[in-house]
Amino acid sequence: MASSRLKLSFCSFIFAITLLLCNAQYSPSWDSLDTRPIPQWYDDAKFGIFIHWGVYSVPSWAPVGTYAEWYWSNMQDKTGPTYQHHVQTYGEDFQYEDFAPMFKAELFNATEWADLIARSGAKYVVPTSKHHEGFTLWPSAQSWNWNAVDVGPHRDLLGELCTAFRNAGLHAGMYYSLYEWFHPLYIGGNASQYVNEV
Repeated sequence: MASSRLKLSFCSFIFAITLLLCNAQYSPSWDSLDTRPIPQWYDDAKFGIFIHWGVYSVPSWAPVGTYAEWYWSNMQDKTGPTYQHHVQTYGEDFQYEDFAPMFKAELFNATEWADLIARSGAKYVVPTSKHHEGFTLWPSAQSWNWNAVDVGPHRDLLGELCTAFRNAGLHAGMYYSLYEWFHPLYIGGNASQYVNEV
């Protein structure tokens, strides 16, 4: 199972970089992906910013050595530190989904983010558009009521970010995770079917 997760995460990363680097059409195979050219601007850039931001930013907690964006997945271990922290902080009846209305982005200003990133010297930026819990930062028909327009900030955060990045002269890509922890095919124990069908 860990090997499948690693493969899915790596494939998601390759997909994000492919979107970032080129507009050509490729088939979903390593042979095809390996034919993509690396743009000169990317070779010259040397520095970019990768942003993880979403519902998991509300609890913003993880044991040392783990990732806060894996909060929901790590909550599944009822004997683990994430679950213990969650129950102590939010109570046993508070579900991960209950964080979504709390993800308001009330201090968020895409133009300020883009300006800060450009002033840092970064030449490209890749925000997380959908992480493994399936919450999207744009109005997705496939994530009805589990996206930033339907719940939480009620804004197209990804659209605002990409517009601001382009206006600041930054190359913009996006990280989109095909892998979802609680997708029925994945939790059904058939990760290979999930990979092939989703």
